[in-house]
Amino acid sequence: MLKIGITGGIGSGKTTVCKVFETLGIPVFYADTVAKELMVSDPILIAGVKKAFGQESYAASGALNNKHIAQIVFNNQTELDKLNALVHPAVFRAFDSWAKKVPSNVPYTLKEAALLFESGSYQMCDKNILVTAPLELKLARVMQRDGASREQVLARMDKQWSDEQKSKMADYFIGNTEHQSIILQVLALHEQFLKL
Repeated sequence: MLKIGITGGIGSGKTTVCKVFETLGIPVFYADTVAKELMVSDPILIAGVKKAFGQESYAASGALNNKHIAQIVFNNQTELDKLNALVHPAVFRAFDSWAKKVPSNVPYTLKEAALLFESGSYQMCDKNILVTAPLELKLARVMQRDGASREQVLARMDKQWSDEQKSKMADYFIGNTEHQSIILQVLALHEQFLKL
């Protein structure tokens, strides 16, 4: 079965694009959502996080202490890399087991991940899509969605590769501006993927 990766910078609208694919009956693996679930359910990952960042990484209830982790990794690339090195393999394992459960009559699946290229998980996919949008539009979307300041959003964007870097590794592109139809672009790609 064909595996298609899909990514885009924060605020690019990759989740919206995935929802359109889902209406066509295409299963989508949301890597970032799964990563959050694994942080509190995967025993190997939990043990690794506690070892790397201390027992206080988790509350007695088993909930992740987001504030503690954020204070360590937010402005420290080495610590963030350490966290990603624990989380990404757990997500790769989860994707593998998810893909095995997809019915054989499904023509292809999508793997949605913010750090598809940065994490190396694009290599688990046959083809990869990059969703792009102008910077000001992305900023406006995230500021409205998260109630964040422009500076906070830009700081988060700085932790991801630029569209220019990602575009060198992408096979397909979807432009998510106010002047382009996402639905028509998705339908066109869907037809191409059915022929692969």
